[in-house]
Amino acid sequence: MAALIEDYALIGDLQTAALVGRDGSIDWLCLPRFDSPACFAALLGDEDNGHWRLAPAGAGTCTRRAYLQDSLVLQSVWETAGGTVKVTDFMPQRDRAPDLVRIVEGVSGRVEMLGVLRLRFDYGAIVPWVRRTDGHRVAVAGPDSAWLRSEPEVPTRGEGRSTRSEFTVGAGEKIAFVLTWHPSHEPRPALIDPHEALDHSLADWRAWAGRCRYRGPYREAVVRSLLTLKALTYAPTGGIVAAPTTSLPEEIGGVRNWDYRYCWLRDSTLTLNSLLALGYEDEARAWRDWLVRAVAGDPADLQTMYGLAGERRLPETELPWLAGYERSYPVRTGNGAVSQLQLDVYGEVVDSLHAAREGGLRAKPHAWNIQRCFLDFLREHWREPDAGLWEVRGPRRHFVHSKVMAWVAADRAVRTLEADATLDGDLDGWRTLREEIHREVCEKGYDAGRGAFVQSYGSTELDAATLLIPRTGFLPPDDPRVMATVDAVRRELTDDGFVRRYGDGLAHTAVDGISGTEGTFLACSFWLADALHLTGRPKEARALFERLLAVRNDVGLLAEEYAPGAGRQLGNFPQAFSHIGLVGTALLLDGAGPAH
Repeated sequence: MAALIEDYALIGDLQTAALVGRDGSIDWLCLPRFDSPACFAALLGDEDNGHWRLAPAGAGTCTRRAYLQDSLVLQSVWETAGGTVKVTDFMPQRDRAPDLVRIVEGVSGRVEMLGVLRLRFDYGAIVPWVRRTDGHRVAVAGPDSAWLRSEPEVPTRGEGRSTRSEFTVGAGEKIAFVLTWHPSHEPRPALIDPHEALDHSLADWRAWAGRCRYRGPYREAVVRSLLTLKALTYAPTGGIVAAPTTSLPEEIGGVRNWDYRYCWLRDSTLTLNSLLALGYEDEARAWRDWLVRAVAGDPADLQTMYGLAGERRLPETELPWLAGYERSYPVRTGNGAVSQLQLDVYGEVVDSLHAAREGGLRAKPHAWNIQRCFLDFLREHWREPDAGLWEVRGPRRHFVHSKVMAWVAADRAVRTLEADATLDGDLDGWRTLREEIHREVCEKGYDAGRGAFVQSYGSTELDAATLLIPRTGFLPPDDPRVMATVDAVRRELTDDGFVRRYGDGLAHTAVDGISGTEGTFLACSFWLADALHLTGRPKEARALFERLLAVRNDVGLLAEEYAPGAGRQLGNFPQAFSHIGLVGTALLLDGAGPAH
């Protein structure tokens, strides 16, 4: 039986990441980048699609596990009849080649250990040749190679197209395994000292976490979320991936399985605000700079997402040899939503650059020209239907949230010009545009009979994205229409208090054009907590927030969604959007920064 999504923990080196199960098996790892083909893909298939298990022989899941304080170094402990052993897993920040380090340490007694390594390149499709060379087991197939060694050396053997190691560890003994990837045409990569690498990794992560300015009651959760966001950062460019995984399902056995190993523009404002509020100016600047590079070009070509370095071609493909997580098929790479018209992203980009300026980041050359071009584009196109925030694959609609974010673009541009008269821009024209959008949304996006802002013009369906209206400044929190909308969403879109994106069942399928349903959306649930706080219900907001904290797994991680009835997480994992929501809500509740 497949492990639950929340049974995994994350380790990474700021260029890629691996998922480690409670049973000591690494079931997902893409090398050398987040978006590279996986060499361990058991997460989306079975063991023969690639994994690396290191645990006591015959043991099941670990007795306990935790990250070593304020780091991304994972320690799993097994208590067995023969004694106690711990395995420390981490990926040191790389100079060039990515290394995966696993250190086995005896705590008491003597414990028989079993290691099983199955390398399968290209998402589990390719079985490499394995040979012994210079104290290593070397796996090679096409452009990929991986080198395995141990210190001290442990005997290994090939069996069943896997590399197996059986050894015994006693109290105080340590055995370190290092798996290193590099291009197969290059000579052997430089060796690292695994124990020195551990010390450096711990020091680096703890120093980074120590910069966090937040000192409120939710510090542990905030710091863990920040560490997760840092782990999802592609250090060479500053881009932040939405998740390190693809195709973890929104419905077990369903088809809502998407590739999230890319950088979404709509995450930008939320991320920038949180990073700036918490003292991470360097990371905020790197993300802002990635954003400016990615969106440069014709405003008509703006995409909702880009690759780690700003790549634009992300073709969606299915991998038929992978059965999918718990038979949730198809498994996809790439993302077809990249070609959709989503008007809200124009507002998010302009809002992000405005937030960066307000947060004290020195303006990037040409950033203002990009914003002016976006406003020119919106002036001509804001009345068009689009695919919206939720990237629906059904017919385009006049989504209310998209119109609100077009208003945000105009509003932030006006405010920027009002604050800096040296900048060029059409102040009167943008004020007029702002007023036109506001008037139309209030006329066509609010259903007086429903007593709420609806999902799209002419629809009676609700949408959790309307919870963002007060946070954007479109209307004040005490506006009766805002209050009524928050109450309507809470009444009709919640499942055991957690928020769905929009209607379920047939209504859901009719909107997005995809069969099946999904879990509650964790980011939307944080938005509800924000909205409750802003509309004068801080106790209810805090109660919901603390329920959301309880959904985190044992090492503090959140996926995209949660199924209250089954009590399990769903969707790609860990999810940046969920952790950004957590940080932003914590700041709002304690008055330590902007809502997001």
